[in-house]
Amino acid sequence: MRFRSFLLASVLFITAASASTSTHGNQVHTFATSGDQFLLDGKPFQIRSGEMHYPRIPRAYWRDRFKKAKALGLNAITTYVFWNVHEPKPGQFDFSGNSDVAEFVKEAGEEGLYVILRPGPYVCAEWEWGGYPWWLAHIPGMEVRSFTPPFMEKAERYLKELGKRLAPLQVGHGGPILMVQVENEYGSFGKDHAYMGRIRDTLREAGFDGQLYTADGASNSMLGGGTLPELPAAINFGGGAEGQFANLAKFRPNSPRMNGEFWCGWFDHWGEEHHTTSVPQQTADLTWMLDRNISFSLYMFDGGTSFGWMNGANSGGKDFEPDTTSYDYDSPVSEQGRITPKYRAFREAIAAHLPAGTELPPIPIDPPSTVVDKFELTDTASVFDQLPKPIKADKPLTMEALGQGYGFVLYRTRPAAAYSAELKLQGLQDRAQVYVNGIAAGVIERRLGQNRLTVDVPEGATLDILVENQGRINYSHALVNEHKGIAGATLAGRELIGWEMFRLPFDHPGSYRYLLGSAAHTPTLYRGTFNLREVADTNLDLRGWGHGNVWVNGHNLGRFWGIGPQRSLFLPAPWLHKGRNEVIVLDTQPTGTLSLSGVKDPIFGNGGH
Repeated sequence: MRFRSFLLASVLFITAASASTSTHGNQVHTFATSGDQFLLDGKPFQIRSGEMHYPRIPRAYWRDRFKKAKALGLNAITTYVFWNVHEPKPGQFDFSGNSDVAEFVKEAGEEGLYVILRPGPYVCAEWEWGGYPWWLAHIPGMEVRSFTPPFMEKAERYLKELGKRLAPLQVGHGGPILMVQVENEYGSFGKDHAYMGRIRDTLREAGFDGQLYTADGASNSMLGGGTLPELPAAINFGGGAEGQFANLAKFRPNSPRMNGEFWCGWFDHWGEEHHTTSVPQQTADLTWMLDRNISFSLYMFDGGTSFGWMNGANSGGKDFEPDTTSYDYDSPVSEQGRITPKYRAFREAIAAHLPAGTELPPIPIDPPSTVVDKFELTDTASVFDQLPKPIKADKPLTMEALGQGYGFVLYRTRPAAAYSAELKLQGLQDRAQVYVNGIAAGVIERRLGQNRLTVDVPEGATLDILVENQGRINYSHALVNEHKGIAGATLAGRELIGWEMFRLPFDHPGSYRYLLGSAAHTPTLYRGTFNLREVADTNLDLRGWGHGNVWVNGHNLGRFWGIGPQRSLFLPAPWLHKGRNEVIVLDTQPTGTLSLSGVKDPIFGNGGH
C-alpha cells in the first residue's frame, strides 16, 4: 500500500503545483538562435535541462522524475532514443510500454518541461552497442556509423519511422520538443561530413523541421569532425568550463553556448571501483555556467538502470571494459529515485539564479523502499541438462550468425585425440567458461586480455565452451567490429572442427523444468518465491552469488557479478505484486548460495567471487 500511497501523493503534488507549473498544451512556439543566445518566441532563453532515459526508468516512475526535475529548477528533459529498443527485429518496430517514447515526451510536456531529443542513430550512453540493433552485425557489407548503403538504408528507415511519432511533438507543432540532435559526438569517431550531412537531411525528411544541433567534445579535432557549419554546436564535458567555452568561442564565434552533457557523475565497469564525484566542485562548475547564462544539460539527472542485457562496454585503458547494470551515475536523483545531497546543492545554485520572486515547487517525496526477508531458492534447473536443439557446423559461428542477439552460446566439440595442451580461442567476445566432460576447466576473459587456457582433454572427451555476450562496445572505433561468440579455436595448435552450437538467450527462463534440488557446479537456474504485504522498491542482495542474471516476475533485472563494484540489483515496485513474487537466478558459476533477501539501499563494493 505504501507504493500506492506514493502514487497518490504524486498525483496530489501535480495538483498542488499546477498554479506555478504551466503545461505547454498545444501552444505553438518558435525556437531559434541569435548570436550567442537561444530564442524562445523571440526572447532569450536559457536551457536548464537534465538527462534521463525512458528505458532505464519504469514507466510508472516517469512523472515522479519529471516532477523532481521541475523542483530542481530545470525547464527541460534530454533523452536519447534507442534504436535497438524500437527495432528489435528488422522492420518490426516497438513503441509500446516502457518503449513508448512519444508518451514519455508528452508526459514531460504535461509536467511543464521542454524536451531535447537525441535520436542518434548512434547514442553511446553506455548502452548495448551504442543503441544499434544487434542484427545489423550480420548484414553483408555493414559498417555502422558510416556513409555506406547497407548502413544508411537501415538508419534512414529507423529515423523516418521515429519521425512519424515524434516530429509532430516539436514546439513548432504545439509539442514540447525544443531541439533535435544530429548523430552524437561524431567528432570523437570520425570526420565524414558527408555522413553527418546525410543524417541531418534524413532528420529533415523525417519531419524534424525545428532546431537541429550537434554535440561534441570541445577540442578542435572533435569540433572539426562532428559539427555542421549551419547548426549550433553544443560541447560535452565535466569540468573546466571556462577553458572549454573559450575554445568553442574560437572555433564557432558568436554562437549559442551550451554544455550538452555536464558530466555530474560517472559510470562503473565490472571489477573496478564505484564512482562518485565532488559535490562542491560540480556545484561550482554549474554555478559558473549559471552566472553567465550558459545553457546546460545535466548528464545524468537520473541515470536509472540498464535492465536486462542492455549495458554497454568501453574500449579504453583495456581492450574491453563491460559496464555494470546500475547506471546510477552518482546522479542528483539516484537510481531508485531518491533525492541526494548533490540534488539539494544544485537546486540551491539554480534557485539563486532565477528571476526575483520565482519559487520552485516543493521537492517530491522519495518512492518508498522496503526490506524483503531472507528466502530460499529451492527449485533448480541445470542448463547443460536441458539444452535446445544444436546448430552444427565445421567451424564455430558467431552469435549473430546464429540469429541471436544477447545471452550465451554453448560451443561443443569432441577433439579427435587426448591432449594436455593450450586451448586458444579466436575472436572471443566476451567471456568463456570452459568445461571438459562437464567439469569446469577455467575461464578466459576478453576483459583481462585473455584468449587461451591450458586444459587436459582425455580421448573422446566433450569440450564445452560457454560464451557470454557481456555487452557490445558503445564507444570508439572498436564498436565497428563487434561480433559475439567465438570465430575459431585451436588445441595444441590444431584447429578444432565439428561443432555443435546451442543458443541460450534465456528469453523465457521460467520455461525450464525445475526440480527440488541443491546447488550445482555447472550453470544453473534457481527459482524461489517471496511474499509482500506492501509493495515498494527494494534491492536484491547478491553477495555470495557468482555470476549471472536475475528475473523477478518475468522482468530481467540485469547482471550480477561477485567481483563488484555492484553487489545488488534494483527491483522497482511497479514490477512487484502484493503477495507471491517469483524470482529466478541464473548463476553460471554457482557458489553454493541458495538464498536472497531485499535491502532498502543499494550495495557497492569490490571483492568476492
